[in-house]
Amino acid sequence: MLQRFLIVWLLLSSLVAAVWPFPFDPFIATVPILGFIVALTMLCIGSLLPADEVRTVSRKWPLVAWGTFVQYTSMPFLAWAMASLFGLPEDLRFGLALAGCVPGAMASNVLTLAAKGNVSYSVGLTSLATLLSPLLVPVTLRLILGESIAKEKLVGAAVDLSWQVVLPVILGFTLSQTVTSWRSLSKKFAGHMANLAILWIIAVVIALNRSRLMQANGLLIPALLGLNLLGYTAGWIGARLVNLPRGMRVALILEVGMQNAGVGASIAVGMFNGRPQIALPCAAYAFGCMLTGTALAQVFAYFAPPDETPAANQPDAVSDL
Repeated sequence: MLQRFLIVWLLLSSLVAAVWPFPFDPFIATVPILGFIVALTMLCIGSLLPADEVRTVSRKWPLVAWGTFVQYTSMPFLAWAMASLFGLPEDLRFGLALAGCVPGAMASNVLTLAAKGNVSYSVGLTSLATLLSPLLVPVTLRLILGESIAKEKLVGAAVDLSWQVVLPVILGFTLSQTVTSWRSLSKKFAGHMANLAILWIIAVVIALNRSRLMQANGLLIPALLGLNLLGYTAGWIGARLVNLPRGMRVALILEVGMQNAGVGASIAVGMFNGRPQIALPCAAYAFGCMLTGTALAQVFAYFAPPDETPAANQPDAVSDL
């Protein structure tokens, strides 16, 4: 129910956060623990990674490395290009840069399955991009923002990505492979917990920007849409350059265009205390990439060869906006 109607729940939770009328605000109250909520999300996701999928993608590491290279070169550049083209103010420019630099979202795995693509390859792309994020995200941020972002902010981003993203994924995967009870509980509850956590993170960002939503720069939406659609295009070009088969091409297209906006929003709140508008592009990107990704997956599925169906043992991935 939650996974099936995720976009509906995303819209409803964000609407509630935007118009919350009562003195006690649970969204604002949880800002200090936002990083721990992200860590919980990634722990759940790590717990759901099947060992056979990890082994399968490890044998395809050159193609996985190529896809990660495409993502970490094209998306930061496109974020810089969109921010420059539309002349966004500094806070929104920083936020758009974060949306372009964070690793891909687990939602791409779900949509790759719906699009009848290669989910093993999609899982490999997401996993490698996540593991490399403490190194590559600060580097790419520095490249596109230059001296306008302080070095200590970049160090902070690396530290946050390490304990909020990488370590929980590794811990969750290790526990699911070594502790039978953990694996059993993960299959029942981890997917729902991860989705609920991501919905809450986005709602918190909306609440932080409650008074700014109506005054948001009107050029932010076309800038985000341009980043998203050009990201899909970059994935298609990258797939064609190495002549990937249809299933892997679909996976790369969706992976490059869909970013882990929940993590980006959390990092923005932590890095730039007192400047919540920086997190707004990440929250908005969550809506955009889910909507366009879902539509694109349906198109891919419609035009898929008749005999191309998802494998029975594809991973039960969860959404991570």
